[in-house]
Amino acid sequence: MTVRAARGRKARRRGRWAELAGLWFLRLKGYSIVAHGHVTGQGTGAGEIDIVARRGRLLAFVEVKVRTERSLAAAAISRNQRHRLTRAAAAFLARKPDFSGYAVRFDAILLAPWSWPCHLIDAWRDEG
Repeated sequence: MTVRAARGRKARRRGRWAELAGLWFLRLKGYSIVAHGHVTGQGTGAGEIDIVARRGRLLAFVEVKVRTERSLAAAAISRNQRHRLTRAAAAFLARKPDFSGYAVRFDAILLAPWSWPCHLIDAWRDEG
């Protein structure tokens, strides 16, 4: 295995761990998990939604980021990524008409070693 492949494997493993930590953190806060690791499909230009969580009539599309520092995790959510996640949320809602009357919000969970998860509520707005 090449060094690059080993790094990629380690990053994917760390990302899966971060998503599981985010799932449990949201559950402890009273959210129900609707989906996680949801891929919207090839050709949509949307990508993957880490977590879709529901509380009451609110549907939160949550991006999970883990870095060595929380500030680096927050900075890792680029403008292009926010656009992709917004498109992914629209594609998700188009396929799930049961959620048509729900309020939609975009959140982020930031993780760093030796610190509590940081839940950024309403981390960004749909600009379209």
